Amino acid sequence: MIISKDINPERDLYYLGAQILQLLIEMNNDEYDFLEIYKNIKLSNNISINLFSLSLTWLFTIGAINHSDKGNIIRCF
Repeated sequence: MIISKDINPERDLYYLGAQILQLLIEMNNDEYDFLEIYKNIKLSNNISINLFSLSLTWLFTIGAINHSDKGNIIRCF
């Protein structure tokens, strides 16, 4: 699922994770709302909320994002 030959590269977690990180950099906030990020990513990539959640899990696993006490997303770089 992270890298697969069976689906388009635009559906791979590393590609979507890069798109999410790029959006977080462009937004340049301290904290980010889950649904706000999803809405923006969906406009350009048209992905499901499940694939979006998996991409966030991937970013959390590699230490690129974290979560605040309020449940918002925080960049770690």
